[in-house]
Amino acid sequence: MSRKAVHLLYFAAFHDATGCREENWQTDAATAAELYGEISARYGFPFDRSVLRVAKNDEVVSWSTELADGDLVAFLAPFAGG
Repeated sequence: MSRKAVHLLYFAAFHDATGCREENWQTDAATAAELYGEISARYGFPFDRSVLRVAKNDEVVSWSTELADGDLVAFLAPFAGG
């Protein structure tokens, strides 16, 4: 595994759980799914990954997307609106 630094953005329930809007994170996670598992374990995020989307570098991607050093990652909770 290769340690990398990613920048995380938190919105809505994720902001509530972390108490911050963004943070830098050091990780050995290879994929977005592994990263979510790490962060969820730390903060106790309220959502199962199956109802979420993930964005990497401002583009919605699959959970199996590989991460690289310097990536910008955001987890997107379900939302309603009109």
